[in-house]
Amino acid sequence: MSSIESLLSERVLKLKPSPTLAIDAKAKTLKAQGIDIVNLSAGEPDFDTPKHIKDAAIEAINQGFTKYTPVAGIVELREAICNKLKKDYSLDYSVEEIVVSTGGKQGLFNIIQAIVNPGDEVIIPVPYWVSYPPMVGLAGGRPVFLQTYPEDNFSIDIDSLKKLISKKTKAIILNSPSNPTGAIYSEELLVEIAKLSIENDFLIISDDIYDQIRFDGKSPYNCASLVKEAKSNVIIANGVSKTYAMTGWRIGYLAGPQPIIKAATKIQSQSTSNPNSIAQKAALAAFNGPQECVKEMTKAFKERRDYIVKRLNDIEGIKTPIPEGAFYVFPDLSSFYGKRAGEKQIKDSLSLADYLLEDAKIAAVPGVAFGDDHFIRFSFATDIDTLKKGMDRLESALKELK
Repeated sequence: MSSIESLLSERVLKLKPSPTLAIDAKAKTLKAQGIDIVNLSAGEPDFDTPKHIKDAAIEAINQGFTKYTPVAGIVELREAICNKLKKDYSLDYSVEEIVVSTGGKQGLFNIIQAIVNPGDEVIIPVPYWVSYPPMVGLAGGRPVFLQTYPEDNFSIDIDSLKKLISKKTKAIILNSPSNPTGAIYSEELLVEIAKLSIENDFLIISDDIYDQIRFDGKSPYNCASLVKEAKSNVIIANGVSKTYAMTGWRIGYLAGPQPIIKAATKIQSQSTSNPNSIAQKAALAAFNGPQECVKEMTKAFKERRDYIVKRLNDIEGIKTPIPEGAFYVFPDLSSFYGKRAGEKQIKDSLSLADYLLEDAKIAAVPGVAFGDDHFIRFSFATDIDTLKKGMDRLESALKELK
């Protein structure tokens, strides 16, 4: 180890960069070099931010709304979030129970820092969003993994969950609709988990970032909305990134019991302080403005989902669970492991993703990044023509494997 590296903390030396962002960056680098890459790795809508939201940001700039705001966000925005939670979930929150953060990821990071002590356990269903385990580890906690399976549509087995709950259990993280699977937990399951949280005194971090992007026509729900007695055990994490195509604006929020939200706000006050003032005004317009844009985007995502699932299922050797929400599909490609393409040996999801990027010029994320090596995640947050090109290339590339 060099002298400079010896100065780094153990926590950062153990920390791995986000594989989804790394692959997306590699794909964009290749594309910038003039290589025709079909990028199906990105976790963001391809739509532009709706005009009325952008106009609100421009107005904020023109009016000089460019100064510090309260750490937890402007009151008007927190009130709008309270109204959203009332409208969508029939949940009552005060502005003191809301904190606005620089993206949903910061909100999750803050809340885990606020509740997890060294040695605490946080249950994380597998497959999981890539950042959950590192966030728990950075707080000194221990991720406890709960395997789920495609034949059960990645639902949680309650008996398996009960076996993992201990005196050290501080929280469980639920993401529904899910990244990477697109699965939605049933109301019955969430009621059971909510009751367990009350009985065993642990928290539920409900990552609802995809709550509006669902293809079953139902309104969103979570543990707090289904079991009112569990509300004090639930911390809701959400944001505007996915719903309103505002990934770069970096506005997320948390809703939960005031002491916990106050603690998360205290942590934020010593890191980034307030979220971007102009982006807050844009988010306010997103919540208070017309919602037809959300319906239009969700309709397009459903059409794309139907297309990519059919194309994947038409390829021999692929098994594809049907995503119920979000904009990802998570097919099982493990039947191709052990095969070769010339000198290249396909051993696992990582080597298959490398092969697809280097030879087929398709960017996708290996399942190992989400805790399950059987799968590859493809994003369908892109137009049908791009999906067709990607699936044509995938089909040809897999036929080359012997």
